[in-house]
Order: sequence, then C-alpha cells, then structure tokens
Amino acid sequence: MKLIQLPTQAFEQRLKEEMVENPALESGKEEEELYEKDEFDNNDEYDDYEGSENIETDEINIDEYLSNDETPEYKLQANNYSDDDDDRQMPLAAPTSFHQDLINQLNTFILTDEQRDIAEFLVGSIDDDGYLRRSVQDIVDDMAFTQGIYTDEKTVEKMLQIIHDLDPAGVGARNLHECLMLQLRHKTPSEYVDLAINIIENEFDAFTKKHYEKLMATFEVSKEQLKKAIEEIEKLNPKPGGSFDSSNRTVEQIVPDFAIRIVDGELELTLNGRNAPTLHISKDYQEMLQTYKVSKDKSHSQKDAVQFIKQKLDSAKWFIDAIRQRQETLFVTMNAIMHFQQEYFLDGEETKLKPMILKDIADMVGLDISTVSRVANSKYVDTPYGTKLIKEYFSESMKNDQGEDVSTLEIKKILKNIIEEEDKHKPLPDDQLAEILKEKGYPIARRTIAKYRDLLDIPVARMRKKI
Repeated sequence: MKLIQLPTQAFEQRLKEEMVENPALESGKEEEELYEKDEFDNNDEYDDYEGSENIETDEINIDEYLSNDETPEYKLQANNYSDDDDDRQMPLAAPTSFHQDLINQLNTFILTDEQRDIAEFLVGSIDDDGYLRRSVQDIVDDMAFTQGIYTDEKTVEKMLQIIHDLDPAGVGARNLHECLMLQLRHKTPSEYVDLAINIIENEFDAFTKKHYEKLMATFEVSKEQLKKAIEEIEKLNPKPGGSFDSSNRTVEQIVPDFAIRIVDGELELTLNGRNAPTLHISKDYQEMLQTYKVSKDKSHSQKDAVQFIKQKLDSAKWFIDAIRQRQETLFVTMNAIMHFQQEYFLDGEETKLKPMILKDIADMVGLDISTVSRVANSKYVDTPYGTKLIKEYFSESMKNDQGEDVSTLEIKKILKNIIEEEDKHKPLPDDQLAEILKEKGYPIARRTIAKYRDLLDIPVARMRKKI
C-alpha cells in the first residue's frame, strides 16, 4: 500500500533507499539472472531470525536460493521502457534568490557599517511576497536582542525608505495600500497615474469595494477618466516578491505515471517505464551461497553469514513482489478509469466526463476503495489534452431536468462559461445564474451555485464588476 501511493519520482527514491539498505538487491539488465520467485515458496520463508544461533546447517536449503534460469518471472520490464528512460539527469539552475538580489542592490548605496547592518536586517525580514509584516518597534527590539545592534525607529524608517527604492517596486511595503502607493509613485507621472494615486491614498476602501459612482462623484471625473486610472492600478503587482520568485524558481517537473494515446480510434494505456525497474539478486551473494554449499567444514561464523544472506534474499524477494503488485494495481486501476471515461478521452470535451466515484472503479477492478484512492490522489496521467491529476476525473452526480445523471464537473464547466460570457458592467448574481442553469436543464439551488463558484475561485458579482 505504501508503494502504491508513491508517484513515479518518489517511487524511484524509495527504490534507491531499498537498494542501499539491502545489498542483495541490484538494478540493471543482466545476461544471466540467478534468482526466481518460485524458489521461495516454502513454509519457513519468513522465519524470525533473531536468536538463531542454534539453527543447524541442515535447516538452510541452499538450493532454494540457487537458480540458473535466464529469464525469471519477476523480471520487471515494461513494453514501453527504452534506454532513453535511463537518462534521468537534468541540469540544475542556480538563480539568485530574491533576498540576495535585494542585498546586491543595497551594495550600490553608500552606507555606514551600522546603516548597512540595519538595511540587511530589514531585507532579511521581508517575506517571499515582498512585504515587511513586522512593526518598526518590533524590528528595533529584535535587532537589539539578537544582533546587538542598538538603534531607534527613526533610523530604521530612514533605511526602510532606501529599501522602498529597490526593485521590484513595492518591496518592503507593510500592507497592500502602501505597496500600491509605492508602485504608483515609481510610475511616470500622468493625468491618470495622479488620479490613481489620489484614489488609493484617499478612497482605498471605496476602490476595493468597487463603488465607482462614489469615486466619480468624489473626484469629479468622468467614467472614462476613472476607467483609465483603474487600468493603471490593475497593472500593479500586489505581490512584488512573487514576480521575482516565479521567474527564478526552479520548477519541479511533474513526471506522468501513465500515458493515454489514441491509436486508430482506440485508446492505448501505457505505464511509465520508470515504474518498471529491472531488478536482480547480487551475484556476489549467489557466489557466497555456492561456496557455503560446497564447503565441507561449516563454521559457526559461516552459518551466521548464511542466515544474514537468507534474510536479505527474502527481503529482496518481498520487495520485487511488492513492485510487481504495484505495477499491476496501477495499471488495472487506470485502465478501468480510462474505459469508464472513454467518451471523454476520445473527445477531450469536459462536459462528456461521467459522474464517477471511487466505489465505481473499486467495484470494476475488485480492489478496496482506499487502494483506488491512493492511486487517484497522487498519480498523473499524460493525455492528448494535457497532464492531469487522476483525482480530477472523479466527481459526484446530479440529475438534470430529464432525470439523467450528469457530472458536477459538467455543471461547473457550464457555470464558468456563463460567467466568462456575462456583461462585466452588470455581472450576474447567483440567483440569476441559477435561473440560467435551470433554463439549460440543470435545476440547481442558489446556494449550490455559490458553492461551485467558490470551488472555481470566482468572486461574487459585485467583485466581478468592471467600469
């Protein structure tokens, strides 16, 4: 169960750990394989090896662990495995961190040693979004207790003004209001930039609540002038540190566990070859057993060594069987999902996704629901329509006006399309959205609309309004 829930990259790491812990287990392709799972089928296969000092030589059947089969059953080789899969090294980027970039900019200023220490402490207190979320008094106290730097709020404020001049604009702000103001003041002055500054500085609350009529009346401007000023504000970045971080962050690559392709109008499922390693037993261990077998004088230390070898061989056999079972479970589960959603995988239209819950797939493959959940929650599948997390294909069902079961994913997709096409000057409230969906054949309550809208990360009508 633990192996099943691991995605491909985590599984590879687990495989490496097992091979480090068990020297009897090796990977790679061997011309002659010397170990077979069927050789282990005996009743004392997993004896308790603690306190085994009195075990006699005759109890160890060496022949059970010796085999000359060239192609044993356990050889784990997927049909889609190729030599290319062995080349897994990727160059690693070494970007300058956000905070280091700020320090580098500070080096362009002429500062005293004390001022530089304060400025660098302030930079270290900035979070990844670019905000300084601590009061100046707290910073003064912290520097005194932890750094032995004794200063006052006025000096810290002066150093903070220098940080506010660094790039990206808005860095070091203590709240969103200050962040927007800093960015606007970095802009080239113009009629609309000046109006935007006035709005943020004096009517920030009205702006956040989109009370546009009040803003036009307060500043005595036309609708077009207000629109231009708001466009200037919308160009600002509420998380100045995030823009730097996203452009320099080493993005973790998602390795799909499965691939679905359409071949001659039929769906074809393959398991990533990296989930199917080739494993074999160490020849050194094989030779040690062979030496023990032909030896006439078997010492007590030799017996202990053979018991250790037997332990490692049993452990390797168990691990190989667990990997094979993992492969089979992954494949049959994803194969069932693929055939259940065959219409979607052939077409790619999300509205064709059928209602599907874990029990549906568990019943098809004869597995426990928890096993299917482990596969769905952590595995990705590469399809002609993109790489997606398998659990995204699961959804509950609702009945339309025809009494037919439809997926909640289909309803969310339709709801999203309706909102995208609405008049942004007069966005549709939830009750009107419910009426539109009812006309389309989906009788849904207003509170359900609100629930789906939240799941889609779509704000309420008032916050979707545009001038």
